[in-house]
Amino acid sequence: MNTDFYILLGILIMILILLILVVVLFVKTRQLKKRLDRFMKGREGKSLEQDIIDLFEDNKLLKASTEKNKKNIRVLTKKMELSFQKMGLVKYDAFHQMGGQLSFCLCMLDDNNNGFIINSVHSTEGCYSYTKEIKAGESAIDLGTEEAEALSIALGEQ
Repeated sequence: MNTDFYILLGILIMILILLILVVVLFVKTRQLKKRLDRFMKGREGKSLEQDIIDLFEDNKLLKASTEKNKKNIRVLTKKMELSFQKMGLVKYDAFHQMGGQLSFCLCMLDDNNNGFIINSVHSTEGCYSYTKEIKAGESAIDLGTEEAEALSIALGEQ
């Protein structure tokens, strides 16, 4: 009989512990439900599900916009290669009698070092301009001292 009492007492203690655990779990579940209800309520009563759907739609729009921007950047980069980006300017006195540096050489090159040199010579009779084509940083026609200096400046060698 004594053992039956201890077994019954052990079962009652286990039931009491389980009852306490059930109450604790019930309280925690209730707290989680409150938090979930608060979380699921969106702005102005919108559901969280609708917010997530809206975010996915926004994400799709952003991806499309990003791809369009990447394409535009590639096009602009390609066009930039062909625009004049490098410049060299040398002013000089062509005839050493004019009393000023009114003549000049202007070299303009794109990203691939293609472009031209304009040599404008100012004299008492007038102003004369000459151009020379530059391909890959080289001229097929011999360059004068000032023209070579303008090309060197444009190429970043000076």
